Amino acid sequence: MPGAEGEVRARVREVREAAGLRPAELARRAGLSRQALHAIETNTHVPGTVTALRLARALGCRVEDLFHLPGAPLFARLVGRSVSPGTRVRLAEVGGRLLAFPLGGEEALRAPADGLTTGEVADGAVRVELLVDAGLPGRTAVVAGCDPSLGLLAPHAARLGPGTRVLWRDLPSLDALRALACGEAHAAGIHLWDPGSGESNRPFVTRELGGRPAHLFTLWDWEQGLIVAPGNPRGIVTPSDLARPGVTLANRAEGAGSRVLLDTWLEAAGLTPAERARLPGYATAHPTHLALAGSVARGEADAGPGPRAAARALGLDFVPLQRERFDLVVPAEHLGHPGVRALLAAAREDAFHAELAALGGYDPAHAGELWHITA
Repeated sequence: MPGAEGEVRARVREVREAAGLRPAELARRAGLSRQALHAIETNTHVPGTVTALRLARALGCRVEDLFHLPGAPLFARLVGRSVSPGTRVRLAEVGGRLLAFPLGGEEALRAPADGLTTGEVADGAVRVELLVDAGLPGRTAVVAGCDPSLGLLAPHAARLGPGTRVLWRDLPSLDALRALACGEAHAAGIHLWDPGSGESNRPFVTRELGGRPAHLFTLWDWEQGLIVAPGNPRGIVTPSDLARPGVTLANRAEGAGSRVLLDTWLEAAGLTPAERARLPGYATAHPTHLALAGSVARGEADAGPGPRAAARALGLDFVPLQRERFDLVVPAEHLGHPGVRALLAAAREDAFHAELAALGGYDPAHAGELWHITA
């Protein structure tokens, strides 16, 4: 009952409004009077099991999306680093499992948390005190990938899919695919060039997902090349210039699409793997495009592989070398997720395309188009 310990709180009104239903219509579908629905929505009456099930069926959701116990602990599988009690986490349900993603770095200062960890349990699970409604993790889509534009796309998707949310995990392309394979994401944004076949992405998806049915959607093409200091003081114009005496390189982590491209360019310039490994700075791996660009901006490196947008974001110069496709990989079982649908719809929007154009180096002409299905 309201006011009692363990009070049940209703989210019926929020879910109804997100679905675009008026109170009278929901009452009719659930077989309730308007007065009874009003009492439930205002938390003055806790419905019985049958009524709760009727409401969930009428709204096309689960009962736990409509009602929850504030402060009730949940158990989630921890993704990433170990945590101590009181760590702020964001939550998402992927493949029927509740996952907890610890907030860290800049994200910890700007992103709201879904819950606080209260202790670790066996087998990588943590106990979480919920700070948001219990239905939010189930309406959250997790997309992994290294392009910062995925972070820009997420709020556009939230606007198109009321009640849904997209969480972006900034991971190198190969790590993003592997997160998808082990059930830690609903979708992966990747750019992985396969020099053997001369094709992007598809060979890696086939290998990493092991024949699991998945859809590949175009997101955009972008310019890849070398990020250099303003004015390009070292006069770097080709990959072979990276082997000149006195030039220091910045690199991406293994599994990053830009590192794959760099190795391809250096191999075409005649450098063996051993010679590449001896280049000053080749072993200095940066976790993100912007981290690499930052090392060039600070004068720690003279050049590094990455997209034009990363160079432009920090006021650096750029040597274009290749146009590359950036795709979204979605396993078949996640195609119907409302967050994934909203993400693809947002990728087709003119407003988002305008923002990409302002970033520089992007061509979203075929954004959101399905181009391949793995079997």
